[in-house]
Amino acid sequence: MNLYEAIFVRKSVRSYTGESLSPQVLDKLKAHFRELTGLFGGIETDMAVLDNRKGQQRMLSLFSVKAPYYLVFYSGEAPRYLMNMGYLMEQMVLYMCSIGIGTCYIGSNKIRKELQVKDGKKMVGIVAFGKARGSHVRKQAEARRLTLDQICVFKEVPRQWMRQLLDAARLSPSSANSQPWRFVVYDNRIHIFSRKHKAEQLKKWDEVNFGIMFANLMVAAEEMWLDVDLIRLEDISQKNFPNSQYVLSAILKS
Repeated sequence: MNLYEAIFVRKSVRSYTGESLSPQVLDKLKAHFRELTGLFGGIETDMAVLDNRKGQQRMLSLFSVKAPYYLVFYSGEAPRYLMNMGYLMEQMVLYMCSIGIGTCYIGSNKIRKELQVKDGKKMVGIVAFGKARGSHVRKQAEARRLTLDQICVFKEVPRQWMRQLLDAARLSPSSANSQPWRFVVYDNRIHIFSRKHKAEQLKKWDEVNFGIMFANLMVAAEEMWLDVDLIRLEDISQKNFPNSQYVLSAILKS
């Protein structure tokens, strides 16, 4: 299974066997994170593996998903650093799915104080992981997501590769399954908007959500040999939209 295939079958695993992963596998995860490229340059990031096989991380186990291990992601603070970290986290989650490891994003920040900062970088997100009790994948049809017609406005008839790209973005996980993304689609470009929330808690996580979605989008583009530039267009950003907020545009070249 490659990363693109993982997009369509990965599920959030909330029950784990407690079985140990080998030190070699854990080292492999750390090495893979070091090789990743962020969405934006110049932002320092780091990742730590927490062992919970003996219940050492009681606060996380009590307030979120109980798992044998947790990945904790850290970032320096900079413009769009939350989006950048969501982009890195999703790449890690897809990679872990591809090698048979179950994962689950967790929203809890109930973690020991000494673990909330690492070398001056702030904790941004946590992922539970380990050997799944049962399957770590599901059928694509089992994913509870809005349809393309519900999240896209098609200004031109989309080609097949455009629909495949959008489908990968559509299947992205999001906090509380909020699915905040909306797309205005032309033949070779996608204008990406965030649906405005009334709940402040959902707004807080939107940057991370969009980073996750952009990771899926870029993984799919690479699979289909498409060049994608993510840019912010000033003529759109200066407009006021009553129910949504402009995020970025994806310019595609096949």
